[in-house]
Amino acid sequence: MAPLVYVCVRPQQVAAEAEYASFRTAMGLTTSQLERIDLTRDPLPADALTRWRGFVVGGSPYNATDSAETKAEAQLRLEADLARIADAAASGETAALFTCYGIGVATAHLGGEISRDYPEETGPTEVALTDDGRVDPLFGMLPPTFAALTAHKEGTSTLPAGAVLLATNANCPVQAYRVGTRLYATQFHPEPTPRDFTERMTVYRNDGYFDAADYDRVAARVLSTPVTEPARLLAAFAAAY
Repeated sequence: MAPLVYVCVRPQQVAAEAEYASFRTAMGLTTSQLERIDLTRDPLPADALTRWRGFVVGGSPYNATDSAETKAEAQLRLEADLARIADAAASGETAALFTCYGIGVATAHLGGEISRDYPEETGPTEVALTDDGRVDPLFGMLPPTFAALTAHKEGTSTLPAGAVLLATNANCPVQAYRVGTRLYATQFHPEPTPRDFTERMTVYRNDGYFDAADYDRVAARVLSTPVTEPARLLAAFAAAY
């Protein structure tokens, strides 16, 4: 059976290595079961849809809402590659889970809208399942409300046509959705433990997600909040696909 693949869209290698480890641990997979490709350095191969049976897309300091003329060549190329994955997953040709930055790229490509109107502070937030989420094959195994970790500057304002809203909260109404039966997208990060998340925070300490001087306060809040349910979502994705 073909393996799954972690799709890296982070230029910072230390953060990317840690993110891959977090995904692999949460999904309960070995390195041979969850391979990796770094789209910041290499293009998506022509045989990607047959080489891998499914894709999990990590986060990034990039923003999908940035104007095209300000985006680096690497960002434009990797967004085109993510669009290719989104098209294949939306049509049922493969399975994909887009997270954080990835949800923005998938939303925009599939005809939805993203904006800077729905940022969330770095740290834990409460996410609630919608009625559709409660009966979804993956999200339905989660409790009606759960804690998740977020850090983003943009969010989905309009869902793509045909998308099913699965999870929400007050600050960012689109926390997760599904298109068809095989494309999932989450605004929150499903993979890191609180400890993982604080270590990632050190890499992006000066990137505007939080005041660098507040690192200790934000990290203490993260570490004091039990965040266990999102990882179950990744395990369910691995088992299903």
